[in-house]
Amino acid sequence: MEEKIMRRVTVDGTEYAYPDGTAYHAIAADFQKRFQPYDILLASRDGKLCELHKVLDRDCTLKFLTARDKPGIQTYERSAVFLLLKAFYDTVGRENVDHISVEFSLSSALFLRASGGFTLDQALLDRVEARMRELSEAAIPIEKRSLNTDDAMDLFRQAGFIHKAQLLSFRINSHVNVYSLDGFVDYFYGYMAPDTGYIRVFALELFENGFVLRLPTQKDPNQLGEFRPSIKVFRELYASTLRSEGLGASNVAELNATISQGGATPLILAYEAMMEKKIGDIAAEIASRKEVRFVMIAGPSSSGKTTFSHRLSTQLRACGLHPHAIATDNYFVNRDKTPRDEDGNLDFEGLGAMDVEQFNTDMSRLLNGETVEMPSYNFKKGMREYNGNFLHLEDGDVLVIEGIHCLNDRFTHALPKESKYRIYISCLTTLNIDGHNRIPTTDARLLRRIERDARTRGYSAQATIKMWPSVRRGEENNIFPFQDSADMIFNSCLIYETALLKPYVQPLLFGVPRDSEEYVEAKRLLKFLNYFLPIPADDVPKTSLMREFIGGGCYHV
Repeated sequence: MEEKIMRRVTVDGTEYAYPDGTAYHAIAADFQKRFQPYDILLASRDGKLCELHKVLDRDCTLKFLTARDKPGIQTYERSAVFLLLKAFYDTVGRENVDHISVEFSLSSALFLRASGGFTLDQALLDRVEARMRELSEAAIPIEKRSLNTDDAMDLFRQAGFIHKAQLLSFRINSHVNVYSLDGFVDYFYGYMAPDTGYIRVFALELFENGFVLRLPTQKDPNQLGEFRPSIKVFRELYASTLRSEGLGASNVAELNATISQGGATPLILAYEAMMEKKIGDIAAEIASRKEVRFVMIAGPSSSGKTTFSHRLSTQLRACGLHPHAIATDNYFVNRDKTPRDEDGNLDFEGLGAMDVEQFNTDMSRLLNGETVEMPSYNFKKGMREYNGNFLHLEDGDVLVIEGIHCLNDRFTHALPKESKYRIYISCLTTLNIDGHNRIPTTDARLLRRIERDARTRGYSAQATIKMWPSVRRGEENNIFPFQDSADMIFNSCLIYETALLKPYVQPLLFGVPRDSEEYVEAKRLLKFLNYFLPIPADDVPKTSLMREFIGGGCYHV
């Protein structure tokens, strides 16, 4: 009898022995108690993510991931969507579904639209949710298999998933991985849980003209996340979705088709024209409010706030106003007074890092007609300086103020409400890979940040990815809670931007070392970019917001 080959498996610095061919989920079961109360969802073998159905075929180091880890919560969300789709088709019948699509994330939930021979109401959603729970309790395996790409395209055409077939037509790989759940076959970008039993926390609720799939958060994967959506942000996202559909670019398959048929330039110019019109409309509204003297602009990292401020200023001039730019960064407290966060690091994101009282004093004096010497912050010395830059507001003058706290009333507490016009700007992408695979808005901003950091600051992609979680925490605390207080939501996302950024960002991501913690995220982004055909920058206008990230613009940003 042939002796079984044993493999050395190192977990948390300790070496174990398992027979060759042992599935990772069997090994994970031996360590599950260490991760209670959270399920192990993925394994990382020598730094490479693997699904738990994979089997041991070499000596290796294993690390296990739960939904408390970013790849784990992404796996949970993806698997929950698969479970939902299966349950929806089971409940209403495949022949009655014209369309069901995952549109975008919304406050610990995903917003979906569905149409067909059924009435979308809460009673139907309750039936679908009940079917999801039946499937979850049955712990049905989620199976993965490789198909010839042409065969997969035929399969999806027959299933009515036309965009999936179209998407695969732009893939150069001869084979593609598909997932099946009790006979329901679909294509997903990313990893899946081993079976439906792992997906237990979810809820379906009717919302606006669609519905939401509520999900847990990475912070607490065993509880539904709080659902408190920003209605203003939702409506801007929905309006952007309709604009993209109107231009025939609602997903990557349609975008690639447009690019491959020579339609990139008209698409670029149309989207830029729509953005310029929106900025012009905002300027016209500001000009119509004679009491407005402060235009307050805030938004998360890499939203294009600086270029937006310049373009808005141009439009304000066209409306007969005289804009003056004010950077709130000049009101940082001196470095020795900067507070520290819970880790002992200087906290530049919190309101405590700002000299709130001096800002309010200066702005109030300007509003009262006084002449004020404006500060300039010396970041090398960590001190505020005064260099003879005096400002006095005349009739028609407005201050265009950009900064992280500009929507927070505590930051502008001394200024009359009617004197402020508040704008929340963010890159709210509505372009999805296909109807069932969404693109997170944070991915679009991260790609922008990687390219800009490399071009203007000399940072590697690894460094940018490493600092991104800290940036996101600052946004969660200091920006997102105030977005609904804005007078206007401005979506800075351009439908073509990922295709534009691809040739810039791809080489930077390949430079992330394979043995680094950031490699997993770099590889995920590389796989994501692989879906896009590239667009050259030649026809991107010099005034475009994208020039803030790729360079070549007419503004000094």
